[in-house]
Amino acid sequence: MNKRDFLKDAILFFPAAATLQALASDASATADATATAGATPNDYDATRHWYGMGVDINKCIGCNRCVEACKAENDVPEEPFFFRTWIERYRIHENGETTVECISSKPRPPEQTEQAEPVDPTVVRTFFVPKLCNQCAHPPCVQVCPVGATFQTEDGVVLVNSQTCIGCRYCIQACPYGARYLNPRTRTADKCTFCYHRITEGLLPACVEVCPTEARIFGDLKGQADRLVRFHRLNKINVLKEDLNTEPKVLYANMDGEVR
Repeated sequence: MNKRDFLKDAILFFPAAATLQALASDASATADATATAGATPNDYDATRHWYGMGVDINKCIGCNRCVEACKAENDVPEEPFFFRTWIERYRIHENGETTVECISSKPRPPEQTEQAEPVDPTVVRTFFVPKLCNQCAHPPCVQVCPVGATFQTEDGVVLVNSQTCIGCRYCIQACPYGARYLNPRTRTADKCTFCYHRITEGLLPACVEVCPTEARIFGDLKGQADRLVRFHRLNKINVLKEDLNTEPKVLYANMDGEVR
């Protein structure tokens, strides 16, 4: 039995917190797991950065190009229920009711347009909201991982070391944003990484690069003149589930109060 199988069996058999901590001690000590989860160039200094993303909801047109680019860039399974990022459509009805639909799980045929859909006369407003891992400053997924496979880098990005992950799903349950899934091929947790392999090379995340309306803005919250800092300064910013005190670093502008 290899170490990974042993840890998985032990966690299922010994749920006590003290036992979990003992089992995880050597795994959590390997802080250099970044080399596995997202290799960085030798001259990259993570301490100089604190990454985040801005989303202008008024600019999102629900085209799903970000979803397609993410799947292609990060080898996300093709099935329409595995995502690192996805788009939700919100419909506000005249009676105050709100309906939410994930349009990434049911992509429209290329020839079908928004105008071709049946018109609901009770809908007073419709808008799209991109969702992804919120890269929390205080990530609950990191706190519950029994083997230290989920960790936060010095530049604020939460990653998963697939070589250490035992697929226990604790982090998936702990994420309040539903941003994690179990990869059916690797049987390990997976999620958005801000395309860590790209941003450490000075490139933009794939979803940001392909957005035709520039609804997504990626940047460094430590940079005084950074585009994301200006976005934060010039807009009324909201975050998802602020009451949980996870301090998300995905910042939304023009977000309706119905968004959850």
